[in-house]
Amino acid sequence: MPSFDIVSEVNRVEIHNAVDQCNKEISNRFDFKGSDARVEINEKEKTLIAFADDDFKLGQLRDVLTGRLAKRGVDIRCLAPGGIEKVSGNKVKQVVAVRQGVDQDLGRKIVKLIKDSKLKVQASIQGNAVRIAGAKKDTLQDAIALVRKSIGDVPLQFKNFRE
Repeated sequence: MPSFDIVSEVNRVEIHNAVDQCNKEISNRFDFKGSDARVEINEKEKTLIAFADDDFKLGQLRDVLTGRLAKRGVDIRCLAPGGIEKVSGNKVKQVVAVRQGVDQDLGRKIVKLIKDSKLKVQASIQGNAVRIAGAKKDTLQDAIALVRKSIGDVPLQFKNFRE
């Protein structure tokens, strides 16, 4: 029975490279001379932490970071920025979570979408992925088109296609 998985993955190496490029550009820019602006990676919690001197520089730092991520092929929709926190004095930081995997709410939404569409496929949640199985390849392709059209706020990949 043909099947495929719907996943949401991010290339960690490209994120590291983009953060390194961002930090290098920030250290060379004239408007950031003498400031302590930087981006750090927290591997354990899968977050990026942006530090800057004020809100304006934090916005500039985020713009550089998103530009570098986009150039490296990382989908910006996987980033979930948190609130801006005061650190000490005028310095601020912002924690940006890197969303990876299909969470339970999104998985349920995809399964409900597939079941409501009356396509002849079965959808099931498999950990951080949603498996779609059907008798024909054409119905699986219709399911891919339906999910692509309906779910736009999270980057999804369709992998592990089996016949």
